[in-house]
Amino acid sequence: MLGPRGVTRARQLRPLRLWPRRPWGDGSIMASMQKRLQKELLALQNDPPPGMTLNEKSVQNSITQWIVDMEGAPGTLYEGEKFQLLFKFSSRYPFDSPQVMFTGENIPVHPHVYSNGHICLSILTEDWSPALSVQSVCLSIISMLSSCKEKVGLLRIIPETTTR
Repeated sequence: MLGPRGVTRARQLRPLRLWPRRPWGDGSIMASMQKRLQKELLALQNDPPPGMTLNEKSVQNSITQWIVDMEGAPGTLYEGEKFQLLFKFSSRYPFDSPQVMFTGENIPVHPHVYSNGHICLSILTEDWSPALSVQSVCLSIISMLSSCKEKVGLLRIIPETTTR
């Protein structure tokens, strides 16, 4: 079958591209990660969750590591207490969850927080989705702390083993 210029139709069709023109290693993933982080950074600065404040000095050197200052919510066991959250973002963010932990001198005593500051929260592991954001993680941490009825640390829940 002939096309408009007398060239067979098979020659007019172009092969489909099944992958991006640029290879993955050229920084395109890094650029999209940085764009997403800048967007989330602005959102956190302009509309922070209650009791949360971005430590702006923490992002001056690197956009992949943030410190968020947090104050315990009113009417909870942690009311008035001050905490710091450290957010670390890999080059695969938002497809991989950020690493989030309590840092500084005051680590909350809570069943889902280890004494080293690591947080046991499903959205930071198996329930992570790229649709989630830093703000949603902050709200989940506020909710986690607010729902606590007794200050019992995670390491204290595990029964002690006796030594012989």
